[in-house]
Amino acid sequence: MKIQRRTFTAGVAATLAAPLVRAQGSNLPTGPIRIIVGFAPGGGTDILSRVIGQKLGEMWKTQIIVENRAGASGTIAADLVAKSPGDGTVLHMAHINSHAIVPGLQKLNYDAEKDFQPITLVGVTPNLLICNEQQPAKTVKDLVELCKKNPGKISFGSAGNGSAQHLALEMFMLQAGVKAIHVPYKGSGPMLTDLIGGQIQYSFDTMTAATPHVKSGKAIPLAQTRQARVKGYPNVPTMAESGFPGFEATTWYGLVGPGRMPVAMAKRMNEDVNKVLRMPDVMEKLEASGAEDGGGSTEKFAQFMKTEQAKWAKVIKDAGVKAEI
Repeated sequence: MKIQRRTFTAGVAATLAAPLVRAQGSNLPTGPIRIIVGFAPGGGTDILSRVIGQKLGEMWKTQIIVENRAGASGTIAADLVAKSPGDGTVLHMAHINSHAIVPGLQKLNYDAEKDFQPITLVGVTPNLLICNEQQPAKTVKDLVELCKKNPGKISFGSAGNGSAQHLALEMFMLQAGVKAIHVPYKGSGPMLTDLIGGQIQYSFDTMTAATPHVKSGKAIPLAQTRQARVKGYPNVPTMAESGFPGFEATTWYGLVGPGRMPVAMAKRMNEDVNKVLRMPDVMEKLEASGAEDGGGSTEKFAQFMKTEQAKWAKVIKDAGVKAEI
C-alpha cells in the first residue's frame, strides 16, 4: 500500500506539473489570453485582431479574447497593457496612433518604446487621398495648385486631431508648401458622410474606411500614401509618383506585449504569428483591408516603430501640431 501510495502521489505530481512544463518548454502561457484593442469593434484594428486571435487560439489550444478599450486615440488600451504582467496573458494590437503619433504630441503614462515588448508587425495600410465628386481638382498636381490659389480655404477632414489622417495632411502641407483647413471629426464615419455630402472637400482617410465609398463612386481617389501601389488599387498613383518623393503616411498594426514580457516568449509567439500571416485565408483578409508587409522578426518590428516615432515627432514639431485640450 505504501509503495502504491507513493506511486500515485508521484503520478499526481507529474500530472499537475505537466501544464507548467509545457508552458516553460514552449514559452507560451497556459491560460486564456486577452488581446487589448484601443478602438471600437468593427474597425480595422479590431477586425485584424480577431482574425489573428482566432488562428492563434487554435494553434495554442487556448481561449483568446479580443477586448476593446476604446478612447484617447488608442492610448487607454496601450496604458493598460504597459502596466500588465509580462506572463503573456495580456497582449496589445499596437497602432500608429498610440505608438508613434500621440507620444510625439503629449506626455503619456507609458513610454511607447520601453514599456512594450514587440512581437510582430501585422500589417501596414496606405491612406487614400480622396475627394467628393463635386471637386474640380482630381489629381494631386491640380490640388496643390488649388490650395496655392486659395490659401487656408480648402478643407480636409480627418478622424480627429492627432490622428494618422491629420498627420498625413500636415505632411502634405509641409512638402507642398501650402495651407489648408483641417476639420477634425470623431472618427472616419461622420467625416466621410460630410465629405460625400460636400460639407468638406478632401481627406487622407484610411483605405479600409474609404474603400466602400470609392467603390460606390461617391469618393474619388487621387493618390495613395505608400511608396508602392497596393494590390487593391493598381491604377491609383502614389504620392511619390505624384511629385512627392519619399512621401509615406500609413496606418499600421502590430502585436506587442508588456515590456516585462520575456524576450524568449515574444520570439516564440513571433514564430506562430508569422505562420498565421502566411495562411491563405488570412492573407486574403489582410489584402482586403489593404494590409501588407506584415511579419518578420521582433527586432524588425522594434526598429520599424522607432523609425515611425522619430518621423512623426519631426512632422508634429515642424508643423506645430498641438494636442487637443
